[in-house]
Amino acid sequence: MDLLTRRALLTHGAGLALAGTLPAWADAPAPAAAEAFLADLERRTFDFFWETTNAKTGLAPDRWPTPSFASIAAVGFALSAYPVGVARGYITRTQARDRTLTTLRYLANLPQGPGKTGVAGYKGFFYHFLDMKTGLRFERCELSTVDTALLLMGALHAQSFFDADQPEEASIRSLVDELYGRVDWAWAQVRPPSISHGWTPEAGFIPSDWKGYNEAMMVYLLALGSPTRPVKPEAYGAWLSTYDQHSWGESYGQTLLRFPPLFGHQFTHCWVDFRGIRDAYMRDKGFDYFENSRRATYAQQAYAKANPLGWRGYSDEVWGVSASDGPADVTLPYTTTAGKTEPRRFISYAGRGMGLYDDGTLAPYAAGSSIAFAPEIVVPALMAIKQRYPHTWGRYGFWDSFNPSFNYPDVKPQHGRIEPGKGWVDTDMLGIDQGPLLAMMGNHRGELIWRVMRKNAHLVRGLKRAGFTGGWLG
Repeated sequence: MDLLTRRALLTHGAGLALAGTLPAWADAPAPAAAEAFLADLERRTFDFFWETTNAKTGLAPDRWPTPSFASIAAVGFALSAYPVGVARGYITRTQARDRTLTTLRYLANLPQGPGKTGVAGYKGFFYHFLDMKTGLRFERCELSTVDTALLLMGALHAQSFFDADQPEEASIRSLVDELYGRVDWAWAQVRPPSISHGWTPEAGFIPSDWKGYNEAMMVYLLALGSPTRPVKPEAYGAWLSTYDQHSWGESYGQTLLRFPPLFGHQFTHCWVDFRGIRDAYMRDKGFDYFENSRRATYAQQAYAKANPLGWRGYSDEVWGVSASDGPADVTLPYTTTAGKTEPRRFISYAGRGMGLYDDGTLAPYAAGSSIAFAPEIVVPALMAIKQRYPHTWGRYGFWDSFNPSFNYPDVKPQHGRIEPGKGWVDTDMLGIDQGPLLAMMGNHRGELIWRVMRKNAHLVRGLKRAGFTGGWLG
């Protein structure tokens, strides 16, 4: 068992909370088969970023192998993938440094402005999607505050990892400060003190703001920690203001801050080690966000075991409902596991979640990205998925998603294909899904990202301005 697994058990009481004692496996060495499986999955997932990212620009595709635009969020995950590759010995530090420097230089030189075309962003923010060839805004996509935050988190990770007294690494640190420093967070507070989801030159600001609890905590931590244009602390208060109304409650035996898709419990955690640190809200509740995500992971497993909608394949070993590709936007007759036939709506890409929308589609990354929270149930889940559904496995690890209930050979899927007798399986991998899986495997097996990010002055500043205290913050 690695140090992080043991520490999670002792600090957060995974076994104590659920059974009153530590489980038998807590003191047992990790089976060799599980270790070999994780090593293989981690290498394959890393290779996704190393081999599909454009080496001349650093732009990472939104999906592969289907030709696509670049995802600015996937670029952030790619920037964090390279240090993981160095730590594991997949690539050299020089290779990682060169790719990182190429990426940051390219982004820093892309034009910004209020125009509809010919630009990559505005006010320091980047558009959600960029053309893979030109680096400019893809069609009419939005200027995205959260996707820019995902990019910046990867950049801050690179800044703290490349800490040598050496010209190229010094350039990396300087470029990150430039990219981070030019983001005008206050401009995005169109309904202050909250921060908007985004903006388009055609329609102005999106009429929604980021309020908790979801994946966007990093938006406020970055906005508060900005060295040049920070927002005021009351912005974080606005983020917390809807917790009790919309998020806090009971879910499948767990008391927690709820968010239906699992990615909301994972994204910010890819870079922030929340063990032992708490903001005002969590101090009042008596536990931290790490523990909250652990509870969310167990709730997902319990939901799959209960399987209230009667989908095929769901169990306490096969689970994981989150944002992912899906088979098609179509309503079809479906016979549940209880034998009842009724019309069911299936969908393509969507933010799935228990209590939100569940059409029988499972995403291996959804379970896998919780590996640092609850390895005792995540590792068996990933291994079971690969064993029972081998068609979900490809060159770069797991395909994005699969649906054992979608057995309609006469229906053409929007993505993927029908595996005879096994249901639908995606034939794409998504950068924003591969990214958290790799990041959290790195944190589980050596705290690779958390350990580095604890040194980042910008992140520490943002956390303290948000009111976090305790633990490694000192």
